[in-house]
Amino acid sequence: MLKIKQELLAGLATALESLAAGAGAKAAFELPKQPEHGDFAITAAMQLAKPLKQNPRHLGEQVRTALLAQPVYAQWVAGIEIAGPGFLNLRLKPEAKQQIVVEVLQEGDSFGQQPATGEKVVVEFVSANPTGPLHVGHGRQAALGDAICHLLQSQGRQVHREFYYNDAGVQIQTLTNSVQLRARGIKPGDDQWPQAAYNGDYIQDIADAFLKGETVTADDRQYTASGNVDDVEGIRQFAVAYLRHEQDKDLQAFNLKFDEYYLESSLYTSGRVDTAVQRLVANGKTYEQDGALWLRSTDYGDDKDRVMRKQDGTYTYFVPDVAYHIAKWERGYQQAINIQGTDHHGTIARVRAGLQAADAGIPQGYPDYVLHTMVRVVRGGEEVKISKRAGSYVTLRDLIEWTSKDAVRFFLLSRKPDTEYTFDVDLAVAQNNDNPVYYVQYAHARISSVLTAWGGDVATLSQIDLAALDTAPAQALMLLLAKYPAMLTGAAKDFAPHDVTFYLRELAAGYHSYYDAERILVDDEAVKLARLALIAATAQVLRNGLAMLGVDAPQRM
Repeated sequence: MLKIKQELLAGLATALESLAAGAGAKAAFELPKQPEHGDFAITAAMQLAKPLKQNPRHLGEQVRTALLAQPVYAQWVAGIEIAGPGFLNLRLKPEAKQQIVVEVLQEGDSFGQQPATGEKVVVEFVSANPTGPLHVGHGRQAALGDAICHLLQSQGRQVHREFYYNDAGVQIQTLTNSVQLRARGIKPGDDQWPQAAYNGDYIQDIADAFLKGETVTADDRQYTASGNVDDVEGIRQFAVAYLRHEQDKDLQAFNLKFDEYYLESSLYTSGRVDTAVQRLVANGKTYEQDGALWLRSTDYGDDKDRVMRKQDGTYTYFVPDVAYHIAKWERGYQQAINIQGTDHHGTIARVRAGLQAADAGIPQGYPDYVLHTMVRVVRGGEEVKISKRAGSYVTLRDLIEWTSKDAVRFFLLSRKPDTEYTFDVDLAVAQNNDNPVYYVQYAHARISSVLTAWGGDVATLSQIDLAALDTAPAQALMLLLAKYPAMLTGAAKDFAPHDVTFYLRELAAGYHSYYDAERILVDDEAVKLARLALIAATAQVLRNGLAMLGVDAPQRM
């Protein structure tokens, strides 16, 4: 059906071009707001009426006549009706809709995906400092980032998953001090315990492991503790490695892997920060004032100029960000996407200003940002605010242990990133239709049980006669299947995994309705096989969509 749609669009473009040069660019199909109006709507006549100085309904009649004269429309279109001021409502023949079943079954896991473009994209997400376990906000980032990566890959992009973290600075000093105090037997609540310290039980775990001289291994490092409480540098390195290992376990529980862990410290040791600053100074985009070095960020739309180097000689936090994004560009990433909390909103203008001031050939608007709000967690009707493990927040692993990896991913992706979200733990474990991930997975399991009961070879279903799929319930389900590729393209373009969750719920509802309307395993062999092909295609699209979210498609539930 998708190939048929492209042929019909080409025919529409030809018809419009015959009316006026360049009018073919207006060729497009829309989905009618009410399904009974048809399968596709054409609004080009109303768009062209004013520039062509014609009545839109009269123009619509001309378009209709031109389309009906084309062989491709005669082959696949049952009728074209004109409505209102010039709408054209197009109805497909059943055999046109049936082609989507063949396409899905033949293309399988690749259905909806586009060929490779050669474009390289780097997606930076989670990027938690190694100072504690990952919290549910990091979980939302993890779900968003991984799903966006899958969506971009589906559109032919070459995607690089990157985790950037600060392995130096004040927070790491605070972590080191907190672990050293615990190693000395000082704990939260004691007089010697500072206000600026990490209070979670995990700090004691690190201290105990350090005193035992344990070795910890993370994705990007390994370190053996000296056990000496006076070894400040050793404590620092061990604590960072320990928490990197803990974060690795969080990510493994989420079935998430990164291609690279990028250290902020490397931007200093490699000289990238100094080179970026020198570049800005040489370009005349900075000035000295009050003993500090300032960036003329107002030249690029910022509300005020920003301090780059403070009076004490240290750089403000956005300076390494500028150096980091110059490095991304120089590494060949034409597109960079950063997924961060809404508290990073103020960073956007100054980072982009720094990149433009560097005059490195980086386009305006680089990088792209996806900002998300934090997540409230409710359990037993009450908000859960703290975790024994972390001390001050609910961790990602807590949420996974209370529910499941699939529930956490699907739920955290079910709303736009910038909207507030409350994660209902009780709903996430409920086995009913109110639980969206259960509802979608149950549709797939339900289809799997029917196919198992049939016992035939699913691969043969792409070759059978689909003429029996001429009923209204079957055609409605086929039209839902046909929406998947365009939905996928739109979701990738808009960085909108929530569109996938909405679609999957719609498709699951479509299948449940179809199952209730038409029995699958009937005595008539031709009808049975056609209906089996339709539900097998539905299961394939459910699997493909769930894979975009990193969610499993179970055979049984």
